[in-house]
Amino acid sequence: EFAPEKGLRSIREIIKDLSKPVAKRHLRSRKQGGKEIQYISWHDAVKYLDHYAPGWNYEVRNIQNIAGKLILTVRLSVPCAEGIVFREATGQEDEDRENYGDSSSNAESMALRRASAKFGLGLYLYDQ
Repeated sequence: EFAPEKGLRSIREIIKDLSKPVAKRHLRSRKQGGKEIQYISWHDAVKYLDHYAPGWNYEVRNIQNIAGKLILTVRLSVPCAEGIVFREATGQEDEDRENYGDSSSNAESMALRRASAKFGLGLYLYDQ
């Protein structure tokens, strides 16, 4: 079913492409823990996935409320020559957060970016 002749690339090639540095215009920054960190927004992560991992799929697997935090677990699946490869990640947000966005969308954004990083997208940014 999954074969290179059908246009699917190997997972190694997909990860190699997703691991390339993110274009500076797609990097955002914020202060966290007293220092400036760079990150990629969820909507730019989607564009990179669309480009380098066409046919990718994403699903929320679990939602929990623990000690005032909303915790989402997501699965990101990528079709490739070897079959469907997936990575899971979590995102969390304080439920009483008063900053931009609501707790569920912020937690989901974090989880999507973390799952994408497990395929290489922006992974180097975590070295900050």
